[in-house]
Amino acid sequence: MKIAQIQMPVLSDKMKSFDSIKRTIEKSVPKGVDLIALAEMFTTPYQVDQFPLYAEVEGGSIWQMCSNLATENHCYLSAGTVAEKDEAGNIYNTAYVFDRSGKQIAKHRKMHLFDIQIKGGQHFKESETLTAGNKITTFETEFGVMGLCICYDFRFPELGRLMALKGAKIILVPAAFNMSTGPDHWQLMFKSQALNNQVFAIGTAPARDASASYQSWAHSLVVDPWGRIVNQLGEKPNVLITEIDLDLVEEIREQLPLLKHRRSDVYKLEEIKN
Repeated sequence: MKIAQIQMPVLSDKMKSFDSIKRTIEKSVPKGVDLIALAEMFTTPYQVDQFPLYAEVEGGSIWQMCSNLATENHCYLSAGTVAEKDEAGNIYNTAYVFDRSGKQIAKHRKMHLFDIQIKGGQHFKESETLTAGNKITTFETEFGVMGLCICYDFRFPELGRLMALKGAKIILVPAAFNMSTGPDHWQLMFKSQALNNQVFAIGTAPARDASASYQSWAHSLVVDPWGRIVNQLGEKPNVLITEIDLDLVEEIREQLPLLKHRRSDVYKLEEIKN
């Protein structure tokens, strides 16, 4: 399976951001790629007060352009995340996935809102404008089951494990770690989740913009089920092309059967259906 991760800066004009990504794909993504992955809030400046201003309903202009992008490139599109609004006026940080025909096959609303105050570092409170989602998201593809979550969600080991238990061999994570947490936690988080759940973990981030109020750590990456970094970018705009062998998931799960050795007679982890 060949994957292209698009690491680009976020512009103040969402249409210009999308056009920049589309031109980058046309120029730098080879034909025959199976999946294109975009970053968290790829058309929205990462500022709490901006989310409502950029929010669109499902099926809005950015949604439609993403659907067309998947069709034009005849590939799956993990369309990063966008600010989504519903009929009640709630705003969500939402990830969509489209299949090769442009049909939406998955939707995940960020479950864990990023409310932090790091001494001497980042202060941020998504809950000032965002509403939390409440679904664990997996979906079927021709390559098998994939999981989908957003940035801060992936810090919670229960979520990664539940996606693996639901059959996920790949977990897609549009994300935007900041300059406080990124240096220490970005690689560590992806390696630990990939290793413990024996999946490919794919993190796609915006490029770093030193002039932005929220600076992304960037460093989009792919980690394999053994916990090894297969491929990674730096902080600048770029495209990461990676070919992965999904047979490796089953090989490692047979060699080191962590999921089979769970003591479900002693402890239990389950999804609560809403």
